Amino acid sequence: MGENKKNLLRGISENGGVIFYGVDSTEIVQEMERLHKTSAVTTAALGRLLTAAAMMGQMLKSDQDSVTIQIRGGGPAGRLLAISDGSGKVKGYVENPVVELPPRADGHLDVGTAVGHDGTLDVIRDLGMREPYIGQVPLVSGEIAEDITSYFAASEQTPTVCALGVLVNKDLTVQCAGGFIVQLLPGATEEEISMLEKNIGAMPSVTSMLAEGKTIQDMLELALAGFQPDILDQSYVCYHCDCSMERVHKMLKSLPRTEVEKLRDEDPIAEVNCQFCGKSYRVDLNELLDSWRVSEEK
Repeated sequence: MGENKKNLLRGISENGGVIFYGVDSTEIVQEMERLHKTSAVTTAALGRLLTAAAMMGQMLKSDQDSVTIQIRGGGPAGRLLAISDGSGKVKGYVENPVVELPPRADGHLDVGTAVGHDGTLDVIRDLGMREPYIGQVPLVSGEIAEDITSYFAASEQTPTVCALGVLVNKDLTVQCAGGFIVQLLPGATEEEISMLEKNIGAMPSVTSMLAEGKTIQDMLELALAGFQPDILDQSYVCYHCDCSMERVHKMLKSLPRTEVEKLRDEDPIAEVNCQFCGKSYRVDLNELLDSWRVSEEK
C-alpha cells in the first residue's frame, strides 16, 4: 500500500450545511497492533481512538498543527493516547496493551469495560500558538465514538455523529477498521437534521460495510443520501512515529540537571524507550551533561 492509496475522504452536502469525514484506518490499526502487541479488546479501543484522531487531524488548518486525544477511564486498559498532525501522520499508545475480558452480551468486544466509564476524554489542539487549546468532557460510555460525539457537542457546540469500528480476527490480526464523522454546520434545518438521523440510523456498522468491500465513498453516499454530496478532497493517512535521538536529548534536557545527574549516578547509560513505536535509544548521560557545560561556558 503506497501513498497513492488515499484512505481518508472529506465530503460536503450540496448546500454546504453538512460536512463528512470518512477513513479506512485498517492499515493504521494493523501497524499499531504489530508494534504494541495488543489483545483483541485493546486493539479495538486504541484502534477506534486512532481512527477518530486521523479524522480530527484533517480538521487542522496546518500540517504543523497537531491534535492529541487522551482517555483516562479508570478501566484495566489504563490511559489511551492518540496523536495526529495535519499531514496525515497518526500514532498512539495504550498503558496496558494486554487486557482479557469476556465479550458483551451481544458478542461484541467489551471496549467500554476495558477503557472504563469513570473519567474524562481530553482533546489538546496545538495550533502553534503560545498555549494549546484544551477541551475536556466526562466519558459517556468508554466505547469512544459516543465520547467523541459528546466532546464535539459540549466543547465545540457542533452537532456531530461519530461512528468507529475495528474488526479483530481470531488470531488477533486486524481484518478492517474505519469510521466517519458527520457534522452539521450552523443553519441546518430541522428537516435536514431528521433526514440525516434517518440515513445514519439505517446504515450498517462501519466494520460490516468495510468487510463487505464498501469504500469510504460508499459511506459518504449512504450518510448524505438526498443531500447531493460532493467530495472536497481525499488524502493518505498512516501510522507514523517521529521519535529520534534528537527528541530524546531534548526531553532529557527539559529535566532539571540534578535529576539527570541522579540518573547518571544510577547508570551512566540511559535507555529510553519510545512508547509509540517501542524503539530504544541509549544515551550516554556523562556526554550529555558535558555538552550542557560546554554550551553554558560559551
